[in-house]
Amino acid sequence: MRVKFSKMHGLGNDFVMLDGISQRLKLSPDKIRRIADRRIGIGCDQVLLVEPPREPDADFRYRIFNADGGEVENCGNGARCFARFVRERRLTGKKRLNVETAAGMLQLNVLENDQVSVDMGAPVLEPEQIPFGADRRAESYPLEVHDETYTIGAVSMGNPHAVLLVDDVQTAPVTSIGSSIETHPRFPQKVNVGFLQIDSRSQAQLRVFERGVGETLACGTGACAAMVYAHLRGLVDNQVEIHLPGGALTIHWSGPGQPVTMTGPAMTVFHGQIII
Repeated sequence: MRVKFSKMHGLGNDFVMLDGISQRLKLSPDKIRRIADRRIGIGCDQVLLVEPPREPDADFRYRIFNADGGEVENCGNGARCFARFVRERRLTGKKRLNVETAAGMLQLNVLENDQVSVDMGAPVLEPEQIPFGADRRAESYPLEVHDETYTIGAVSMGNPHAVLLVDDVQTAPVTSIGSSIETHPRFPQKVNVGFLQIDSRSQAQLRVFERGVGETLACGTGACAAMVYAHLRGLVDNQVEIHLPGGALTIHWSGPGQPVTMTGPAMTVFHGQIII
């Protein structure tokens, strides 16, 4: 099966975008792993599949698959790339889009200078809904890893996140501790792990170990979750510029029950075809 695709990235978090509206696609975990393989495939952190909507008030539906072939609920950088992709492919002329995902509806706004703003919805903080094993909701939780106890925040942005405050993101044990927390039994669906350094009330730095992928250059939902945790701790104001290895995202959140807004770039790298 010959498939047309676009390679895109949001701050270095890269995606293979597939149009499942104008071409018929049958994807399996094996095919996704092959597409994502950087040696024998195209290479990407995630594969995004655009489909017709199921809900009457949605413009599109999109599905997200990690490089390991597993389907996940949400991806902030992918959402921004999606917004540019459907316009570049002339699947829509709209600049404001309602998009159906496994995590619920997203509202996307295409701005000037390759920027896209995404209404990510309100963060989920109840442990059983994240899901996270805890008796009750708390601002922070102790988590035992390798006979050490770490203090984490637990937040869902449609996908689960653990956030750790660190003094220096450059020396943080992102791979070793991130991989252990990713598969921690208190996170039954695994978890994305963010290492957050607060620089001021409006500036922060973040590295993220993504579930099913490893460390990426950027994670949009991870930046949102990190900002939410820092805001709940009273460490930042309502708007924060979060610097990731691939670049910066602007995150706005005014408090519990309110939606998180993420603004950042989305770039097209190239278009091509692959036989899968």
